[in-house]
Amino acid sequence: MSNIKKILIVGGGIGGQSVAIGLKKVGFAVDVVEILSEFNVYGVGIIQQANALRALDAIGVADEVMRRGSPYGKVKLCLPHGVQIGEAGTPPIGRFPSHNGISRRILHDVLFEEAQKIGLKYRMGVTVESIDNQLDIANVTFTDGTTDSYDIVIAADGVHSKVRKLIFGEFKPNYVGLSVWRYPFKRPAGLDTGYIFFNKKHKIGVIPMTAESCYIFLNSAEGDNPTIPEDQLVEKLKGYMSAYPVPVVQELIPQVTDAKLVNYRALETLKMPAPWYKNRVVVLGDAAHTTIPQLGSGAALAIEDAVVLIEELQKEGEVEEVFDRYMKRRYERCMMVVDVSETLGAWELLEYNDQPLPEGANMGMLMGKTGMALTAPI
Repeated sequence: MSNIKKILIVGGGIGGQSVAIGLKKVGFAVDVVEILSEFNVYGVGIIQQANALRALDAIGVADEVMRRGSPYGKVKLCLPHGVQIGEAGTPPIGRFPSHNGISRRILHDVLFEEAQKIGLKYRMGVTVESIDNQLDIANVTFTDGTTDSYDIVIAADGVHSKVRKLIFGEFKPNYVGLSVWRYPFKRPAGLDTGYIFFNKKHKIGVIPMTAESCYIFLNSAEGDNPTIPEDQLVEKLKGYMSAYPVPVVQELIPQVTDAKLVNYRALETLKMPAPWYKNRVVVLGDAAHTTIPQLGSGAALAIEDAVVLIEELQKEGEVEEVFDRYMKRRYERCMMVVDVSETLGAWELLEYNDQPLPEGANMGMLMGKTGMALTAPI
């Protein structure tokens, strides 16, 4: 093992907790700081493909995630009135199904409970104020005025990463012209798998989340000003949903009542150029590669980053060698997902604006090919 002993993780989201749990389990001394004073995770549901479950298994939580989520097979792709035109999803990997639906809250809870069980300590309401990033040590000053020194600092603090800005400078996220809406529901009795219905102006997915719940996501193009006032969210979402005459969508519309439960956001990507490290600081997850949900892989990439970094930190080598091996295993794979997601998003935007797609554009084929690539070992 390299001579790294003491590690700081900045950010207690999915990537941060995953890397913290794995590192603690293999014997590293780990501190986690999280800017939120308490975890209040909402975010509705997320889709976990088999590669995400495989990565969660490496840190010991895949079975619990499947037990508390809702494993399902391939997603059925349909026209607005329900006629199936295809299917999407990766093949199972061993005992991991094509998909597991789960609420972001439950996934967070599973990770947090595992962290508590193994004795991980979180400092809440605190983040990094400054980092003196030397060749051999990182001296950190925190926002509460305390200081400490670490062998390495892992930045898992999201698309607007403060650590990334401190060490690497400013990177602006790129708004892709699309927005996503999500809303949770009681699960309809007949929901056997995930469904996506395609309209000329938007698309809607109905996705299992637990045995009792499901959620919808809806992709729309809101133009140059994607901000929507809270008092308009419910009616606007119901209006979009009404364009799908299929019963599984229609029966959900009356349940959309609470603007606070409408999870709406404009979609952005961010691609940090290589390398994602400098001296003793390394970046993972959304802080290095923010994607849009066209492939449902954002959280999966963060968990995979965590697993690869844990593996490399257990091998011999100087810190720079360790980080370089991490980059070699992660950079192209992560960029592939961001790039393909951007391409799919750009094609959707063309369709929503009644413009022709580029010659040879085939969404299903591109999704399938990328999905297969994601089943390859990390």
